[in-house]
This record gives sequence, C-alpha cells and structure tokens, in this order.
Amino acid sequence: MSKRLTPKAKLVVRNATLKDLEEILELSGRIYPEPYLAPPIRGQINHYSEGCFVAVYEDKIIGYCATMRTTEKRAMKRHTWIEMTANGYCSTHKPDGDYLYGVEVMVDPNYRGLRIGERFYSERRNLCKHYRLKGITFGGRLPLLSRRLKQTETVQQYIELVKAKKIKDPVLSFQLRQGFEVFQVLPNYLPEDTESLGYAAQMIWHNPEVDAAETSRSHQRAPRQAVVRVASVQYQQRAIKSFEEFEQLCTYFVDVVSDYRSDFVCFPELFTLQLLSMQSEKQAPEEAIATLTEYTDQIKALFHRLAIKYNVNIIAGSHPTKMRDGSIENISIICLRDGAVHIQPKIHPTPSERFWWNIAGGSKLNVIDTDCGPIGVLICYDVEFPELSRHLIDQGANILFVPFCTDERQGYLRVRYSAHARAVENQCYVVMSGNVGNLPRVHAMDIQYAQSCILTPCDFAFSRDGIAADTTPNVEQVIFADLRLDTLYEARHSGTVLNVHDRRHDLYSVVWHKKK
Repeated sequence: MSKRLTPKAKLVVRNATLKDLEEILELSGRIYPEPYLAPPIRGQINHYSEGCFVAVYEDKIIGYCATMRTTEKRAMKRHTWIEMTANGYCSTHKPDGDYLYGVEVMVDPNYRGLRIGERFYSERRNLCKHYRLKGITFGGRLPLLSRRLKQTETVQQYIELVKAKKIKDPVLSFQLRQGFEVFQVLPNYLPEDTESLGYAAQMIWHNPEVDAAETSRSHQRAPRQAVVRVASVQYQQRAIKSFEEFEQLCTYFVDVVSDYRSDFVCFPELFTLQLLSMQSEKQAPEEAIATLTEYTDQIKALFHRLAIKYNVNIIAGSHPTKMRDGSIENISIICLRDGAVHIQPKIHPTPSERFWWNIAGGSKLNVIDTDCGPIGVLICYDVEFPELSRHLIDQGANILFVPFCTDERQGYLRVRYSAHARAVENQCYVVMSGNVGNLPRVHAMDIQYAQSCILTPCDFAFSRDGIAADTTPNVEQVIFADLRLDTLYEARHSGTVLNVHDRRHDLYSVVWHKKK
C-alpha cells in the first residue's frame, strides 16, 4: 500500500553521502532481483556527490538518484548504459561536461505515492540551471515494450503511440510529462532488461536558461582540496627492547611529517616485525607471527592517538592480524586525523607468506573517504594485479598508497614497475613506502631492499619521469611531495592520453564479486 504524507511526516530530498551507503543498498535490494553492491554506489557518490540525491521519509531512505556530467558529443552518440556510466561506477564523469546524464533512479515501491521521482527530476533541473549546463539526458526504460511489440511492430512506432497518448508506458509517459523529449532509440542499452527487450529511449531536456551555443566549461567544480601533501617513511629496521621504544620511533616520524604539514604519511608493510626483535629466542615462523598478532590492539591504539594528536592521516604500513575465524591476514591500519579507523587486508598473500606464516588473503577492497578525497591502499604484491587498482579508481580514488616489504632488488623492481604502471593506466598518484636494514634473528627481516617513491602519471603536467620524489636506496629517509588534484583531474579529462575515459566498457570491466 502506498504511503501518504501525514502532518507529522517529514520528507526531505538532499545530497547523498557515503554514510547513506548501507541504506541505499538495502533500498536496491527491495527493488532489484540482483541488487547493487557497495562499490558502484560508492563510485557514483565519490565521482559526483552533487548529482547524487536521497529521499528521506521519517528518517528512512526511500529513494536514490545518481547523476554524472558528460559532454554533448559523447551523450548524443549511440551508447549503452555500461559504456556511458563505466558499468555504474561513473568514472567517466566529466567535471566540465555540458550535460547532466541520469545514471539511476530508484524508489521504494511502498512509497511511490509521494512523487519521489518528480522531486529527483526537479533536483536535477535545479543543478543543471545552477551550473548553466545545456540540458539533461539519459536512457529511459520501455517496460511494456515486450508485451506491445507485436501490436506496434517497431520500437519507434511504440514510442510514437506513447507520445500520442494512445498507449501508456509507466516510465516513458512519466518522463514526457516531466518535459523531456525523445532524442533517439538506443538498442542493447541494458541487455538484461528483458521487459524493454534491451532497448531504451534516450530522453533529453534542454535548459531554457542557456543559449544553445553557450558553453559551461567555466563552471567546472573545483576539487575538495587542490593540493595534498604526502610523506613516505623509508623505515630502518633495528633491534628494540620494548614496545615503548617502538612507539618512540613511530612518534618521531609522525612528528616530523606533522612539522612539514603533511596531510598523509605512509609506513612500510610489516614494519612491525621489528617487535619480534624483543624476543629472547628466535621463534619458528608460525610461532613468531602468532606472537606478533598479540600487538594488534596496541598498534591500532598507538596510531589512532598519533593521527589525532599530530593532525595527520596515517597509513600504518601493515601488520599480521588474527581474524574472528582464527585465520591471520596481513592488514593495513589506516588512522585518519578525524578519529576514524579503517582496515584494508592484503588481497594476495605472497607464496612466502602463505608457506611460512599461513597468511590468508582478504576479500574486501574499498576506497577510504578522507578530508582530502578518496584514497586506496594496496599492500605490496597487490599492486602487481591491475584489476585491484582499477576497482579503486572506479570508486573514485585519486591516490594509492602502497606499503611494501622486499628482500632484494628484483622483488623491489616488480613492485616499483607495477606501481608506476598503475599510476599511468589509472592516471593517479601512487605513494610507495618500504623497509631498509636488517634483523638477523627475525624471519623475513634478515635482509631488505627499498627505494621508496611518490609516483605520478606520465604527461606534460607532471614531472618529466613521472617521479615526484624518491629516496636513496637502502637509507632511512622521509620524502614529501605536493600532489595537485586539479592537475590530476585535468590530465584525466584533457591530457595527451585519456586512459581512464578511453577504456572499452563495451568489451571489458572489473566486477567485484561479493564473497559468500
């Protein structure tokens, strides 16, 4: 039964945030046989939060609307939903695009009497007018087409009958009432939409306040923060006698980067293995890693405190952590300066990690929303798998942090070359942080090789060799770089090459499967 507004009811349409993610996913589960997974929704909001809206009725989300910007040239060509929206992630969003493109509208079936769809369309029109864009367009479903096609013979004829009000289509008729016009028929727009036989009618609304020749490029939305200062710690492994000594070393480096007003600092993978140097006797690998997991709570508390005290976002390398099921995963602890704590497991343990330590691979890889925009963390070996970074970029990441731990130069170069490839193919920044020195009595720390660095795409707007900063190999150091997000956005949308935008979404995509 449809709900009606009551005097006490409160219906609000506002911009969606990542805090709404779980409720939006629940909403999609009430509407679609195969509901959304979290990453595409996260990508939609991260790429263009201004164009994403939720309808909230009595403190419950009952509708969601996603929108992106695109160019007139791209919008008016025949396309599919996957091609246009990057399979729903909206990484194809153009900040200077002159048209709004409708990606998604979903409304709880029990609340369709509240004109939620009209409210969303009104928000889109207001956004379009505010930025003086040329118009709004999208592919609209034809849900009665499969039943009526024999009667009407062609898709175009079906549309003409709906326009003439001789037959009624619940979607197309609604869009026509909202002032939209049919621009063209899009075959294979959503092949899985069997009711529409895969077809969509491309609808368009022209902004009456903008002359046809007017451009909107001057109204590009500025990034949340144009410059982000990052630091990477090339950490010297040394024997210590107490956890307090380890704490002093970590505090020193956080204090240093704070003095330089860094927004982020990254520590190396498994730099906490240093704690095993406190053991009176050398332990077998599995015994040693079990011992190390006992420090997890202390390490988390330490970096949580440091992040707040020194006002810096900390990627605390990685640390072996015992999970609820008893398995051990290699976990990166990310402590933000607003007090939030996130974890990111290593997805691919190395053969050595699996053999000696019985390390299990994680199953979750999501961007982390920070005060400097979305970031991603890939632990060492993970950066050698291109699909992982692509999954993070699709969700809106601008900077990838790569804590690593390599024993000799060949291993290091595998990570280094892979990291730079990720920076080029995703047009993003990559920050690497590794260990140096040795701990002869600690397994996997007997020898180390590292040259930490901060990498950029390779284009005219960046340093000539795509290296913003790097260290001297095998020497304890801290490096800094100012990463300009506006330059990154410019490269993605008008650089010499457009790796992110030129992906063939009609041929391939990265789909993250929910682990059962």
